[in-house]
Amino acid sequence: MPEIIKIDLNDETVFRSQIVKIKRILNLGGVMAFPTDTFYGLGATAFNRAALSRIYKIKQRAKDKPLLTLVASAYQANTMTKEIIPTAEILIDKLWPGPLTILFSARPDLPPQLTANSGKIGVRQPANEMVCKILSGVGFPITATSANISGTENITTADEVEKALGSQVDLIVDGGPTPGGKESTILDVTLSPPLLIREGAISRETIDAVLDTPCIAVP
Repeated sequence: MPEIIKIDLNDETVFRSQIVKIKRILNLGGVMAFPTDTFYGLGATAFNRAALSRIYKIKQRAKDKPLLTLVASAYQANTMTKEIIPTAEILIDKLWPGPLTILFSARPDLPPQLTANSGKIGVRQPANEMVCKILSGVGFPITATSANISGTENITTADEVEKALGSQVDLIVDGGPTPGGKESTILDVTLSPPLLIREGAISRETIDAVLDTPCIAVP
């Protein structure tokens, strides 16, 4: 069975020790389930190819579907991207942290599982306080795909994760129930004007207003 860590942000000493354990497990190629802004996700070090392959196996995920990543800051995003262009800088300034995943041109040395050989990497800075503190504590980006078998319902509690995935994950970070709701909006800024891949929690109208120019939506 997976190890379960119940997070308490009110006890800084305990939380620091929990971060040490989380980082050690991830650095060893482990996969954790953890709460995000909406549902529980599957997290692994974004640079560990074996761990990323495990996520595909756990989720029974198609190989042509990339894995989105979470970062603690725009600075951390630089480790994933070739460059952060001015359009992306505006979006980061106005809409991060929050439910906006930005598709950047990926660094060529990234594991192919992250990009599905598309040359693009999806990155988001979450608004969830606990997740941001974990990302800052471990010091590297982690994956953020939903903690479920592909095609099944998204999961909102640690208990549901344990029932659905059991010993397939090494660690469950129990941060309490997540609120559910819409998934993150996905916007491709490698194109001009930007391409709206998925309209989620952040509307197209909001993005257009921030950029002062209309984006293009996928038909």
